[in-house]
Amino acid sequence: MTYAPNRTGNSIPAFLLPASGVKVYAGPQQLADIPQLRSLPADYRDAMQVVAQVLPFRVNQYVIDQLIDWDRVPEDPIFQLVFPHPGMLPPEEHARLADLLKADAPKADVDALVHEIRGSLNPHPGGQREANVPRLDGEWLPGLQHKYRETVLFFPAQGQTCHSYCSFCFRWAQFVGGRELRFAARDAELLMHYLRLHGEVTDLLVTGGDPLVMKTKFLRDYLLPLTAPAFEHVQTIRIGTKALSFWPFRFLTDPDADDLLRLFEDLVRRGKHVSVMAHYNHWQELETPQAREAVRRVRDTGAVIRSQGPVLRHVNDDPDVWSRLWRTQLRLGIQPYYLFVERDTGARAYFELPLADAVRIHRGALRRMSGLARTACGPVMSTYPGKVEVQGVAEVRGERVFVLRFRQARDPDWVGRPFFARFDPAATWLDQLRPAFGEKRFFFESPSKGGTDGAVGQPAAE
Repeated sequence: MTYAPNRTGNSIPAFLLPASGVKVYAGPQQLADIPQLRSLPADYRDAMQVVAQVLPFRVNQYVIDQLIDWDRVPEDPIFQLVFPHPGMLPPEEHARLADLLKADAPKADVDALVHEIRGSLNPHPGGQREANVPRLDGEWLPGLQHKYRETVLFFPAQGQTCHSYCSFCFRWAQFVGGRELRFAARDAELLMHYLRLHGEVTDLLVTGGDPLVMKTKFLRDYLLPLTAPAFEHVQTIRIGTKALSFWPFRFLTDPDADDLLRLFEDLVRRGKHVSVMAHYNHWQELETPQAREAVRRVRDTGAVIRSQGPVLRHVNDDPDVWSRLWRTQLRLGIQPYYLFVERDTGARAYFELPLADAVRIHRGALRRMSGLARTACGPVMSTYPGKVEVQGVAEVRGERVFVLRFRQARDPDWVGRPFFARFDPAATWLDQLRPAFGEKRFFFESPSKGGTDGAVGQPAAE
């Protein structure tokens, strides 16, 4: 076997190396440059172009060549995951934008409509902008979010893109809105100062975008200072990433791949728990030798890999898909962590499922698993008041209900507290549920909101 040495002299099998001239396609202008798409009907490709004006599009050659089965397109789940598709925009908005494009309207008119449509798609769900961004010395910190007492989210400016974009992504606004919609921070000292002042914080989640698009030297500058005694309370460093799926070469053959793995080792050796929060949506993402070798190399550093992802129509709305994914992950040493409900933003209408279906899929997958793989909590909604787990459907006091509880909450006293909603077979999100047993509002709703339109208001504790 032929080997190619990486920068530090370790050997990587040649078949794990990226193909020469790896390409990245981004934006509507480059959709037409992907030769595999030419087999699709012209009206389908035209609709893709319209959607790509509004929602972000980016895909690399590895995903195109290794993860997509082009004989199954457009039904292939990875193709559905990374490409724009008809149905991702409201029909009337899609038609308005398509008419402008066909008429070769002035760019200013197209941009104005695109801006309007984006604003209607709830670009910052769950109070990300209004309630999650903390203050320091009276100033907003736009590159941080602090929703839950123990966990701070950090958005390094160098990591606010991805190797490829998931078309369902609830952070799509990071990629299209410029400064108006983007969270980003460049000043590591502001992060350190904030953490020094908040001894209740045990977990730092570095997120994006994807922080592993940045050079290791930048990531090191952000993370190594946390090993100082002043940050002993920050026990866990989480790194949210899709790189293990969409660009495993980040851990294999990129020029600073070994530096990244050494950084993980350094953090672990200095007493930090490093958790790579890997986003997986389908078992096809773990079938390549590159993906599996990347997992092995990360685990060899002492870091733990936990997996999470939403249940999505067109992609993984089948318990067999999830059970195969989780069995594969368990075999590779990845811990299944969360099965999420598609968030109320972006192309939500294309991907969302009724909560009742999400419960059925989650339970169906777990029934096929051993106890070790039943660590995947779900289905979970990341809502304004917190992470709400739909534990199941039950008959209580003669009423059919959803049984729910908070896995995490703005008010820590809510965590683990069960509550009940009237069963609704069409409901897809918390704001569509009504309290059971004749109650006027859920316990976490303010009196001004509960019992009227079912909207979740500001928590009474705030």
